[in-house]
Amino acid sequence: MNADRLLALYEKVAEAPDAVPRLRRFVLDLAVRGKLVPQEAGDEPASELLKRIAAEKARLVKAGEIRKPKALPPLDDEPFDLPSNWRWVRIREVTSDRGQRVADSDFTYIDVTAINKEAGIVAEPNVLTKDEAPSRARKIAAKDDVLYSCVRPYLLNVAILDQDFDPAPIASTAFAVLNGHGLVLPRYLWIALRSPFMVECVEENQRGQAYPAINDADFAVLPFPLPPLAEQRRIVVKVEELMALLDRLEAARTAREATRDRLTAASLARLTAPDADPGAEPGKVGTGFPSGSATNKDSFPAKARFALATLPALTTRPDQIKPLRKTILDLAVRGKLVEQDPADDRQNQSALRPDKHAESYDRRAFEERADKFDLPSNWTVEPLSRLSERIVDCLHTTPKWTEQGVLCIKTNQVRAGILDLSAPTFVSEETYKIRIERLEPQADDILYIREGGVLGVGCRIPPDTRLCMGQRLMLIRANASVAPVFLELCLNSPWIADFAAEKTTGGAAPRVNMSLVRGYPIPLPPLAEQHRIVAKVDALVALCDRLEAALTTTDTTRAHLLEALLHEALDPTAEAVTEAAE
Repeated sequence: MNADRLLALYEKVAEAPDAVPRLRRFVLDLAVRGKLVPQEAGDEPASELLKRIAAEKARLVKAGEIRKPKALPPLDDEPFDLPSNWRWVRIREVTSDRGQRVADSDFTYIDVTAINKEAGIVAEPNVLTKDEAPSRARKIAAKDDVLYSCVRPYLLNVAILDQDFDPAPIASTAFAVLNGHGLVLPRYLWIALRSPFMVECVEENQRGQAYPAINDADFAVLPFPLPPLAEQRRIVVKVEELMALLDRLEAARTAREATRDRLTAASLARLTAPDADPGAEPGKVGTGFPSGSATNKDSFPAKARFALATLPALTTRPDQIKPLRKTILDLAVRGKLVEQDPADDRQNQSALRPDKHAESYDRRAFEERADKFDLPSNWTVEPLSRLSERIVDCLHTTPKWTEQGVLCIKTNQVRAGILDLSAPTFVSEETYKIRIERLEPQADDILYIREGGVLGVGCRIPPDTRLCMGQRLMLIRANASVAPVFLELCLNSPWIADFAAEKTTGGAAPRVNMSLVRGYPIPLPPLAEQHRIVAKVDALVALCDRLEAALTTTDTTRAHLLEALLHEALDPTAEAVTEAAE
């Protein structure tokens, strides 16, 4: 693997999910398999290096610097083939621990918080007095040792002591200390311990679920691929070169994505910004399509066409579809999604409940919010209670559930515009009758969540669906002034959802009170326009669904291609797999 090959590989899979992290792991995997740099005939083979390591260990034991190592079992099964001048060994066959001591003076304490695992160094150790020493401060360490955290090893807290610390360091017992005797390079140890192969080996031998760890005995016998010392040096240089390249590629991708996100956000913001009204007073804005302003009536569709034509090029990830859906709903309730027709009949205004007969609502909150709404001239803003026949809260008791009977809806079944009946819950006929005493739900009534983690979401009841409400729900029945499907759209729009989020109370159990919900400021266009808006929203949301599905499929294809390319790099005979993936 060289930089040119990596660049060629990257160009094919740059937009795949987590492409750069996977390529980083791939580089490490190639490194420990002997496939990252070429072998050279003049290198001292690992078999001779093993003899030198054994001699150095014997010298250190004789000098009393390390304890005599325990005999390790031979490695019967080799995990994979290595180059002929490499050797499979047990990790403690080529490294040593330095033993333990109790601090008797000031010392540099190294625990996992001191590790910068991305850089692979000890970055911020603490200097402690002997009286401050925690019980786990025991392991002796020195410059060029590698520290490997055996507790929660999946976090890959691996670091090289790249300097002499003053006072002398003591490491936590959470670490395995690896001294390579100058014959196993610290950076090669770091590379190997972070490679996918070694990560998998550790995972197979760790114990515990909530707090997994690998003990010293199991760590000592991990299989370790040992290259010649000269090749270790070449591997370290190549890994650093490729990692630096990947850092640059990742930074470029991050900058590119940030630019796309800004352009997308700017396009969406331009759509939802109020249009300047040439006839308005200075400092004021007009409605989305102000009466008598042909300029603005023509300008918004032009903006919309431009934005919708541009967004597919800017939208490259499935997660970018969510703000696009929100913008569509925002445009819908602001009168900016379809043009107004002067011929539209406004008779639906006469179906409004007289304000004096409407259920009490939070007038101050309504007026503050409604005052911020710029609407077409033939629209009004009305409190929800004037658009509703009834607004009923649920019973504040947990129903007794049964295995069958009548549907009883929980909040986790209610989503924006969708009632999920894939996992139905039931109550008895007797319980059902109790829970519908105030109002029996019917088709097109809106179930609305006003309490809990997903509050501010509503959906209509489908036809021929008999049900009652569980807890934290309310029922809204539209009157003749508004189409239930349009009211559902309004309740799920950013306009109302953001308003509800601003007004929540209850802290850990957030909720909106009934008077606030009854006073939700609902934009009210003529009925004919309501239906045109709903049809346009349906068409645009379907387009978003197709775009999201296409992007998801593209991501999956890129991921499969990346997998095939990586497999080919490890096994050149797999070229057919790569061609099939392309």
